[in-house]
Amino acid sequence: MAGSPLSQLARNLRNNATPQEKKLWFRFLRNFPLPIHRQFVIENTIVDFYCHQAKLAIEIDGSQHLNQNGLMEDLKRTARLQELGIEVLRFSNIDIDCYFESTCTLIVEKIEERTGRPVIWS
Repeated sequence: MAGSPLSQLARNLRNNATPQEKKLWFRFLRNFPLPIHRQFVIENTIVDFYCHQAKLAIEIDGSQHLNQNGLMEDLKRTARLQELGIEVLRFSNIDIDCYFESTCTLIVEKIEERTGRPVIWS
């Protein structure tokens, strides 16, 4: 079985990640102490990164998210994810390029807040 069109799209997105998605994944999230999934399908949405234990979606927004249509779509997607109990953290490409360490710190803090446990690195 080939899988759903959405899971095929998610696979394609994983294989063609943006430089910022690659940086966050390979330099930080890939070895995170809790499982993080890339291009994860939730209902009819694909989130860039997802931590199930924290019910946290992490989105890296490029310029396509800055126009009116992109902003409206993001609001709708975020509202639906929030209905499911999932919090969405949004970062821009500039955050990843210029403020990488503080972006990573914010992710850790949010995961600790949502799980109620400290993140322990080994």
